[in-house]
Amino acid sequence: MEQKQPLFSIIVPTYARPERLANCLESFAQLDYSRDRFEVIVVNDGSEIPLETVVAPLQNRLNIISHTQPHAGPATARNTGAMAAKGKFLVFTDDDCTATPDWLQTLEARFATMPNCLIGGQTLNALPDNLYSTASQLLIDYLYSYYNANPEQARFFTSNNFALPADSFHALGGFDTTFPLAAGEDREFCARWLDCGYPTLYASEVKVYHAHDLTLSKFWRQQFNYGRGAFCFHQRSSQRDMGEKSRQPLSFYRNLLTYPFSQASQHSLPFLAALFFLSQVAITTGLLWEKRFYQAAKT
Repeated sequence: MEQKQPLFSIIVPTYARPERLANCLESFAQLDYSRDRFEVIVVNDGSEIPLETVVAPLQNRLNIISHTQPHAGPATARNTGAMAAKGKFLVFTDDDCTATPDWLQTLEARFATMPNCLIGGQTLNALPDNLYSTASQLLIDYLYSYYNANPEQARFFTSNNFALPADSFHALGGFDTTFPLAAGEDREFCARWLDCGYPTLYASEVKVYHAHDLTLSKFWRQQFNYGRGAFCFHQRSSQRDMGEKSRQPLSFYRNLLTYPFSQASQHSLPFLAALFFLSQVAITTGLLWEKRFYQAAKT
């Protein structure tokens, strides 16, 4: 018998985090959704840690496929997964995320009325006791409040929780693989999607939990890499003449630095505000670092 096309293909790039990946895949096994309507594609981005011990226990509970590629970064890994996908819609998340049981149900309901959309969901912090993980998620929350104030004219989604039609993804050329880091490639994809006139939707009911365990040094490195990715994004935007502005108004940064004080948190709000300020220093440093090497390569 001919196998029915799944509605969704869930694509998970992974690198050397088998414990996190196991939690991620277990959440898919707990989805309140028919198993014949979705598949899971795991792409090992060149890690020497084998995936068999993680994937094998779930083979009888999920339609799961694993691929391995030379280490090339998450943008390439997502494209590799998309090339193998059979679903009508592609759903992207990361190996340190876990889905809520109604994740695919809520996506299906949204696609039923807006089948041509790029749909971004809400990401929640799975480590609320970690000050740095909390600050990292609050920074994303602020960006979502700024860029997605109108849910039906959303402008930015992180790639750990968004979904879109497979044919539109391929028509757009997938993620830009010149982004080697997990930084900036999702912003560039969203800008390119909008530049082509495709619709977007922020659907807050489509939820995943993000368990990114950070220390102060890891937080700095994360934000530093975001700065490197921001420089790459601005370079691609200028080359492709995309409509995204390179600079934000001063009010963007003023509101960003005061944003923690508007949020409920178990952590000290001044400490969170200080980390917000530190993030901007790290991002600026990363941007200047990347700019220096870009200019050196041109000479």
